[in-house]
Amino acid sequence: MKKNNTTVILVESALMIALSVVLDFFKLWQMPFGGTVTCGMVPLVLLSFHQGPKWGIGAAFTHSLLQMLMRFDAPPAKTFGAFAVVILLDYVIAFTVVGAASVFGKPFRNRSVSVAVGTCAVCLIRLLCSFLSGVTVWTEYTPEGWAVWQYSLTYNALYMIPQTILTVVLAVVLMAVIDRYEGRKAKTI
Repeated sequence: MKKNNTTVILVESALMIALSVVLDFFKLWQMPFGGTVTCGMVPLVLLSFHQGPKWGIGAAFTHSLLQMLMRFDAPPAKTFGAFAVVILLDYVIAFTVVGAASVFGKPFRNRSVSVAVGTCAVCLIRLLCSFLSGVTVWTEYTPEGWAVWQYSLTYNALYMIPQTILTVVLAVVLMAVIDRYEGRKAKTI
């Protein structure tokens, strides 16, 4: 029975990864030097809350590798270390952390609050990753008269705040539907 359950979870994880990839192609808004608003994070957040952080993080890591393969832009990195920072911050950590949403939502008993807080937390970490990448590697794009940290924060917040709002709203609504379908009470986890 356990093997069958693992197979079902693997299939669900694969479907959520595929759905994330497809949804990332439908850009609601795109910044000029990278950064988009899409619904692509939602399936990974749902998987984290539905199957737990182990499966969520595994799927999100796989998604991060696919993101890198499909959308990688060579950074203005002058050293291998700077190049590695971009790989880690802009792809691997930034997208893998999305699968940990249920970890951050765990302290909250109300399911909707748990999903909202967990989703906000991973979006904040993703913003932090983009910010750090901006101040360490992407500095040459800073306009004259701006501090590097100020430009990086402003630029990345311009797409991550709408991305966060969209992801939170969709994740809360869809998780309530999933819970209702499975007969769970939405008030407790």
